[in-house]
Amino acid sequence: MDTGDIIRYFPDLDPVAVSRYKQLSALYCFWNAKINVISRKDLPNLYINHVLHSLALARVVPFREKESVLDIGTGGGFPGIPLAIMFPGVSFTLIDSTGKKIRVVENVSRELGLANIEAVHTRAEDFSGSFHYIISRAVISFSGMVSLSADKLFMNGQVEPAHGIYSLKGGNLDAELGMWKDDVTETDIAAFFSEEYFKTKKIVFLPASKIRKS
Repeated sequence: MDTGDIIRYFPDLDPVAVSRYKQLSALYCFWNAKINVISRKDLPNLYINHVLHSLALARVVPFREKESVLDIGTGGGFPGIPLAIMFPGVSFTLIDSTGKKIRVVENVSRELGLANIEAVHTRAEDFSGSFHYIISRAVISFSGMVSLSADKLFMNGQVEPAHGIYSLKGGNLDAELGMWKDDVTETDIAAFFSEEYFKTKKIVFLPASKIRKS
């Protein structure tokens, strides 16, 4: 496992970010031995299947300084941790209903010195707050994701076109998009990354403005 693929796709990363990405391998090997947050057979694919997959969002989401992001069902910290490394001026809140997984997020964030991450052990339906972006990695169906998170989008003042819900998904999504199928934008991750793993992977985006008008 190495960071070569990350640097290849993001050659302008600063040295601090590169150092933090390099540390992820040892950190997840250590914590995964204690708390299984990544399939052990998948751990050798950490940088492609987990880190780079998370960073696909950086290709489509114009995260800006002082904006806020909620990562629902983060598990061991994906996509939140890789994105927080790349965007240190953006505030990330990572939530999960499994306390052991949040413990991993807390420890990895601390070891990396990430001051822009808050990890919270809670269910999405019990959590309140206002965020510019809500992200997830195939935790539940997209319609279910909207139901859980629409009330957590920042709606005061002007809503930017890029604000809304972003979900990393795979395969045919027609069945799970439900009532939102005409409002979402689907982006093929294979347009950014050439690895076979991304052949069927997508980013699904629902603008906050569409939710407010519904």
